[in-house]
Amino acid sequence: MPDTPPRPQATDSWAFFLDVDGTLFEHADQPDAVRADPAVVQLLAGLRATTGGALALISGRPVASIDALFDPLRVPAAGLHGVERRDALGRLHSHALPEIPLRRAAARLADFAARHAGLIFEDKGLGLALHFRKAPHLEQAANGIAATVAAELGEGFELQQGKMVIEIKPGGRDKGVAIEDFLREPPFSGRTPVFIGDDLTDEYGFSVVNRLDGHAIKVGPGETVARWRLADASAVRYWLAECAVALRAGGVTA
Repeated sequence: MPDTPPRPQATDSWAFFLDVDGTLFEHADQPDAVRADPAVVQLLAGLRATTGGALALISGRPVASIDALFDPLRVPAAGLHGVERRDALGRLHSHALPEIPLRRAAARLADFAARHAGLIFEDKGLGLALHFRKAPHLEQAANGIAATVAAELGEGFELQQGKMVIEIKPGGRDKGVAIEDFLREPPFSGRTPVFIGDDLTDEYGFSVVNRLDGHAIKVGPGETVARWRLADASAVRYWLAECAVALRAGGVTA
């Protein structure tokens, strides 16, 4: 696999789909510890303008968390690995789920994390996560309790493995599905998709982008179906800045 993806030609019409944690920023022990560099916000705003708005963030974070991280920038976004999605017109598409069982599951996982030092519970609203980045020896325990709770929630939920995290989320949605949804709508439709991500959850998006003859870009080491690779978040930001310059030379493409 070549290490560096191609830069666009000035006449290319690309749509950018970007993971957040581990892609635009390095991973932190806790999601709340990540802070957006104003230079990154400016970079994304410029790339959005250059592509006529064809830029979306595709994250495991809820859409509200994405907005808070990149404030005041607001762009189309898919949160919770595609469980919720805000389109280019600002409309939010999300799943309706039974609240009481999900709150009970959240309480159970929160209690489990409180009794195991180093585990971090994250309540995402429509999804639940146990992070073990600070306690990798607890991976098996975290996976076990998550599997038990997911089974109790029933067929509408599934487990999602990630980097040092196990999540419970509604089934039937993933980052690949979210990217396909965006590509059916302006300003994304008719463009060549570019998706950059670093985690297991991003492989769904890579598969979709490969099928559509786009550019799937893996960040960091590890096996992947992506055709290209960038070393780390710093390399991603540098490459995106180069893309913005190249596309700007051709003017905004609609």
